[in-house]
Amino acid sequence: MDPTAASQHREQRFRALYDAVYVDLLRFVRRRVHPTHAEDVVGEVLLVAWRRLDDVPTDLSVARAWTFGVAHKTLQNARRRQGTQDAVAVRLAETAPAPAATSPSSEAVDRVDLAAAWPRLSPVHQEAIALAVLDGLTGPEAALVLGISPTAFRLRLSRARRSLRRHLEPTRSDGRLPGDLASARSPR
Repeated sequence: MDPTAASQHREQRFRALYDAVYVDLLRFVRRRVHPTHAEDVVGEVLLVAWRRLDDVPTDLSVARAWTFGVAHKTLQNARRRQGTQDAVAVRLAETAPAPAATSPSSEAVDRVDLAAAWPRLSPVHQEAIALAVLDGLTGPEAALVLGISPTAFRLRLSRARRSLRRHLEPTRSDGRLPGDLASARSPR
């Protein structure tokens, strides 16, 4: 392939990657940093993707998880540079309850219960649940983001759900997890 055609192919591949992952990647990062910094982080991640385009998986679903993994590492590096050892605190802004009508719906109550229990989870448990539920990643994809095995992620997610259940028990007598948490895709 001549250099011009190779350059055009590379550019087309990057544009396809960008179109496939940008919105989800921005949402992923916004839950982890202040919204004013999210686009800068996404820009850094996409710069890494451009530089390492040959390393990016060709399957767009796997490439999405790969970019989430780069974002995760970029955020870890930024925290190290700042001297903080604080773990990721996932923002629940996108899951804020809708205004209730005259009587609170079961879903609104579930969201309030979750909002109260969420800060009591460890950062590791928050991250596991966020990857599986908020980001919609499968077990292997989430494991790729965290740099662990799929089995280790399944165990981490199981512990996170158990911990969340314990924190919800004072407010939930039926032991169910609210909304999407109970029906989240089981990691494969």
